[in-house]
Amino acid sequence: MSNKILIYLILGIILLFAIIVIFYMQLRKKMMKSDYKRIRELQQGTKSNLHSSEIMYQKLYVKYVKMPFIKRYAAKLRRRLEIIDTDDEYATRRDTAKILTRAIVILVPLVLATILITRSNYLIMGILLIFEIFMIDTLIDGSVDKIDNNILKEQLDFFSEIRHAYHEYNMVEEAIYQTSQDDEKTISKQGDRIYEILISDDPEMELEKYYDVAPNPFLKEFAGVSYLTKEFGDRKVDGASLYLKNINNIGQEMQLEILKRDKLNYVFQSLAVISIVPILFLEPLKSWAVSNFAFTESWYCGKPGMIVQILILILTFISYILVRKLKDNGSTSMNTQNLENPWQAKLYKKPIIKQIVNMFIPKEGTRDYRKVQQTLKDAASTLKIEWLYVNRLSLAIVTAIVSIFLFGYLHNLAVDYIYEEPTTDYDVIGGLSDKDKKKALEVTEADNKILDKFKGKVRTTKEDIKKEVNKTKFYTESSGFDADKISERIYNKLTLINGEYLQWFEILLALVFALVAYMGPMWLLYFQVKMRQLEMEDEVMQFQTIILMLMRIERVNVEIILEWLERYSNIFRAPISKCVNNYEAGAWEALEQMKEDVSFMQMIRIIESMQAAVEKIPIRDAFDELDSERDYYQERRKESNERLIKRKAMIGKVIGFAPMVCLFVGYLIFPLVFIGLTSMTSSFATMSQMK
Repeated sequence: MSNKILIYLILGIILLFAIIVIFYMQLRKKMMKSDYKRIRELQQGTKSNLHSSEIMYQKLYVKYVKMPFIKRYAAKLRRRLEIIDTDDEYATRRDTAKILTRAIVILVPLVLATILITRSNYLIMGILLIFEIFMIDTLIDGSVDKIDNNILKEQLDFFSEIRHAYHEYNMVEEAIYQTSQDDEKTISKQGDRIYEILISDDPEMELEKYYDVAPNPFLKEFAGVSYLTKEFGDRKVDGASLYLKNINNIGQEMQLEILKRDKLNYVFQSLAVISIVPILFLEPLKSWAVSNFAFTESWYCGKPGMIVQILILILTFISYILVRKLKDNGSTSMNTQNLENPWQAKLYKKPIIKQIVNMFIPKEGTRDYRKVQQTLKDAASTLKIEWLYVNRLSLAIVTAIVSIFLFGYLHNLAVDYIYEEPTTDYDVIGGLSDKDKKKALEVTEADNKILDKFKGKVRTTKEDIKKEVNKTKFYTESSGFDADKISERIYNKLTLINGEYLQWFEILLALVFALVAYMGPMWLLYFQVKMRQLEMEDEVMQFQTIILMLMRIERVNVEIILEWLERYSNIFRAPISKCVNNYEAGAWEALEQMKEDVSFMQMIRIIESMQAAVEKIPIRDAFDELDSERDYYQERRKESNERLIKRKAMIGKVIGFAPMVCLFVGYLIFPLVFIGLTSMTSSFATMSQMK
């Protein structure tokens, strides 16, 4: 093809391209002037970006609910978020997928790092991987608590807007409706729900349903006060609306709660991580110590090092669980255990297992049975007594089996180290050179051949080994051949190997560990009870606020106050519920019985005021000191929260730093000091004998 034809061809292509561009521009200009533009805009308004994060989370949710392991967490998380995202399926799915995705993104790199760091120790790798699976629960709980805290902060603005709307409309339901029009806020969904309750045909029944699913007790109080005001009317107290004063009281309680949660989160935000971190440094510390101080290799690679590793792992796990329990900031987290069929219930349904478990459960009606039931109530546990004993027995059996397995593993570890340890005729304080290490390994390999012949033969004597040494070419041809010395060394190795087997006291130890594990769930309940007792004063002060809101509302009596206290109680729920059930049989007697069941003095004073209100004086007179000393109680509440946080912080730091202290003291400093001094003493003794 000539150059002239090629130039014409290129010019023709350029001209054709220019014609197409001009035609497109003219066509687009006409289309923009027609109805096509309006139709296109309408389509764009209804189209969704297929690559948006919202669509991505919706698709991920569908995937998560089908995955065998993830779907359990997705269902558990969904039940908690359904309460927050009221009647909003789209938001519930989005938030569920978002939290699970965040947990997976954090967990996967952590699992990979664990495999990389502990690839030479399969036991620790397995324990860590199982342990990290439980961390998903923590990440999920933290994410839901964050959402719950955000709702609490939104409520402050919500109540402020309610005040303005109530001044304008002077109607409770209308004020709530107008304030709930902002769809971007999560709290608006709760406002809509409360509005629907107030205008329903049976608001009292709908309100009881809402009490079961409200995200926090402050919304329960707001819904209840709004209902009572709508039902009985508002009134002026000291020239101000009683309804608005009650909202102000709830707002003050919320402010104290937000400050308390923020301080607890600040104190505990790093303690959970600090309690976990030591297990990630076990292998790096071991490698560093062995590479820099060769005399510690026998300790780190043998049974003593492995035992300390296991103890640190167990201590870390216990510390992590206790820190989680201690951090509980009182936020409303719905217990989903009763909403699903837990593994304990499935296991207990099997006839054989049911008979075995029933053998350990105290007989119903006995003192021990009542004691366990009371402990479950005091700890606010959702477990049934049957499930508790399934947990205890399962943990005991697993602990016994794992303990026996670990004892066997430690024996094998000791034998393997004897077979693999470089053999020298002197104590090594520094490290071996490559040449010396190669020679020592050759001696070890020669010793291993003789050990294999006599392994398991407990009646082997030094003479038997000496005969075998004299037959071995490697020893007889080596310089400085000493049959007695070599036989002594191999005999000592053989004695250690033949002594590494499962012994009776190890079986006994496994049973002791199983007994400790059997008691573990009960000790955890006792710990929860102690932590809840720290918050008794805080709950009583909440009761005082509730009574302060109710005492000036018309037609409110002691029974209604008790029902409200029962609804919002946590620590004192059992005695209050008992009093409510017995109230019809005799108000004074029921309150007297509750006073006997309660030992906290401030709660007893509230009960005595209710007794006075039953027979002698009006409710407002019985509790008049709550109103007159409101400022004092507020300051006292702040000071009580400060003391509670300081006490929890002190206990949390002791528990959280325990694994770190044990790691450096028990796993690093002690071996270096003890083994170093022992090796130096042995070396000096050898040198003295040589002189």
